[in-house]
Amino acid sequence: MPHSHHDMILSQATDLAPLFEEISHTIFSMPELGLAEYRSSQYLAELMRSHGFAVQMPYCDLPTAFRAEFGQGNGPSIAFLAEYDALPGYGENGDQPAHACGHNWIAATTAGAAILLSRLQKQLGFAGKIILIGTPAEETVGSKVDLAAAGAFSDLDAAFQAHLGDRNDLTANIQALDSIEFHFKGKASHAAASPFEGINALDAVQLMFAGIGALRQQLHPDYRVHGIIIDGGRVTNIIPEHAACQITTRCPQRADLQVLTQKIINIAKGAALMTGAELSYHFFENHFDNYVPVPALVQLTKGHLEEFGFDHIIADGSSPVCGSTDLGNVSYICPTQYFEVAFPTTPPAHIHEAGILPHVDAAPAYEKLHAVIKSFASAALELFENPSLAQEIKA
Repeated sequence: MPHSHHDMILSQATDLAPLFEEISHTIFSMPELGLAEYRSSQYLAELMRSHGFAVQMPYCDLPTAFRAEFGQGNGPSIAFLAEYDALPGYGENGDQPAHACGHNWIAATTAGAAILLSRLQKQLGFAGKIILIGTPAEETVGSKVDLAAAGAFSDLDAAFQAHLGDRNDLTANIQALDSIEFHFKGKASHAAASPFEGINALDAVQLMFAGIGALRQQLHPDYRVHGIIIDGGRVTNIIPEHAACQITTRCPQRADLQVLTQKIINIAKGAALMTGAELSYHFFENHFDNYVPVPALVQLTKGHLEEFGFDHIIADGSSPVCGSTDLGNVSYICPTQYFEVAFPTTPPAHIHEAGILPHVDAAPAYEKLHAVIKSFASAALELFENPSLAQEIKA
């Protein structure tokens, strides 16, 4: 059933459409890596100020995080979670950052929905807070984890975010994630004259990868383990005194991931024991939790997405496992609606591929951008106008 304010939403969104595209293009044109998104975050903060939002920046001791609020009266607090960090190595000459994950589009959809809602509140006078939270470094450390620990999401009745992807999915099977860096310290010696006097740290890394390979036979099909060697020595004629690797583990549930991660740590300990190398390790990124959708919020949002043209929406958790995001941590604190948006391209390209770059700030992406903004604003408006429904969803 169309929202009672459907025509008003369409009218305001049409008026704001050039601004929404400008936001996407501006962020796309100045790609910055996580925790260094100084221009992007400043641009978004100033944009929200210009539309009457009160802005805190820095936010929760993060220089490129911010919180923008607009509202009146006692009503629900509904947030949109912006991202704006780029990926390394996708830009010019393969050594510059670029928005190969479409975070320019995420920034535009979230800021756009908040601005659209602020206009609707001026017209309709509903009570409540419209919030845009700028969340840096999703691609690396995952600042939403730090923001969550600082209480940034504790006062929210709902949070929304969308992401370009392979399917229209409201219940994406986002996995919990751990990222561990292992260092092995051996003893250097000349590889030709006295190899027997050395302790080969690289052997320990290689044995660790062999152990992980042996473990794979017993892994559940939905579990993931992947890694890289970040230090394997300097020259071939010296037994490597130091070697290091980074391993990422993923599972659909945090409890299962804790077991898997411990198995990887035990393999590293075994590799150290076999070679005589000393082992040290640390988690080099925050712990990402799996995403937990709220069925009532899923169904509410689905109706509004369909109202503005989306179809074939997965809403029953039946999609295959996918990647990981710090948004999962937010979903453990407040009702959080993540929407993966089907974004087919010609030729076919996917997020985190160089081939996606010509598409994420072009007309097909803008079409999805406008539809998501209207859908999210409409869903949030229903919650603002029905505070008891917002409380029911949060309960």
